[in-house]
Amino acid sequence: MRLNKFTGGLKVKDIEEIREFFSHDMYAADTGAYIEEVGDNYAKVSLTLNKHHKNAVGGVMGGVYFTLADFAFAVASNWQKPGTVSITSDISFIGVPKSDKVIAETELIKNGRSTCCYNVRVTDDLGTPLAAVKIVGFHKE
Repeated sequence: MRLNKFTGGLKVKDIEEIREFFSHDMYAADTGAYIEEVGDNYAKVSLTLNKHHKNAVGGVMGGVYFTLADFAFAVASNWQKPGTVSITSDISFIGVPKSDKVIAETELIKNGRSTCCYNVRVTDDLGTPLAAVKIVGFHKE
């Protein structure tokens, strides 16, 4: 365990332990999603685009953005205490990447007794907005 700058000094799991736990999310792993940072109800994940992420006309498949946003939500809401699942999601596709790296970063809006709400910003590594996602989750435990 080590101190993490995003948790206000709380002791947290090592990032490698967190990556190992979420490596069992096979769809995200097969897509190429990578956990870059975690914090208190926070996660930043990324992937590098390749030909498998493209649709028939050469654009990025919308599911890539959604998968990355959903994975960021899963990491942010579960790495400290597993048991949260998404119950609704809303995505707006708002841009086209200008680079090959896509990043999803979460922001906790509300964390209640049984539900939570996160905004997820999906951008490329140049900061180009690609998608805006709102996810409402349910705490099973």
